[in-house]
Amino acid sequence: MEITWWGHATCTVEDSGVRFLTDPLFARRFAHLRRRRGAVPPPEAAHAEAVLVSHLHADHLHLPSLARLAPGTRVFVPRGALAAVPALRRLGGRGLRLTELAPGESAAVDGVRVRAVPASHDGRRLPVGPQRSPALGYVVEGEARTYFAGDTGLFDGMADAVGPVDVALLPVGGWGPFLGHGHLNAGRAAEALAALSPAAAVPVHYGTYWPIGMDAVRPHEFHSPGDEFVRHATLIAPKVAVHRLGHGERVRPEVAR
Repeated sequence: MEITWWGHATCTVEDSGVRFLTDPLFARRFAHLRRRRGAVPPPEAAHAEAVLVSHLHADHLHLPSLARLAPGTRVFVPRGALAAVPALRRLGGRGLRLTELAPGESAAVDGVRVRAVPASHDGRRLPVGPQRSPALGYVVEGEARTYFAGDTGLFDGMADAVGPVDVALLPVGGWGPFLGHGHLNAGRAAEALAALSPAAAVPVHYGTYWPIGMDAVRPHEFHSPGDEFVRHATLIAPKVAVHRLGHGERVRPEVAR
């Protein structure tokens, strides 16, 4: 299996010949955010058999990026997303195969199982809107078991809810100078790593987007989370092989099943 990090929470997970794309975000700029590191992913990054959307925030469910997917692509979204974001239904009308999942539910893509797991995060479509849809993580179960956490904080029973995994894609930062409730910083992500105890991990969700005009506000929160995660993980989860990727880089983690 192979993992490519394109920046922010966008990764390609290829397992058993099936490509899964997580939270695709292919914009140089959107809303108040500007991509400050890494090129916008190339067109081939949008090629996938299935897409995993963790929650409805615009940097995770980005409609223009989803519109770049080929007709027939399966797109998994949290249950309630179609009611909360009506524009998703238009994408379904253009040929995307939309499937809603709730925590504990699963589906198969060409023989590879996708399982939705809980996340501790505000899943609403911000800036307004009722809580109609949960935030999710996903576990892709093929030759390896790969956990994509989406956006989440630590929560009781996290390891039991996720189950045994071989690789963890964990958020270690954000897109602004302060992290609110329901997020992992580098230290808390290392705590999650110690609880999950996978063979390998890749830090994501940091060092890509930053608010326009705020370059000088707490810049270490942009630059340092990846290295900080490696440092914390070395101390409290030393048996886990942590792969800190650059934008567009890929890795084939060694996992034993």
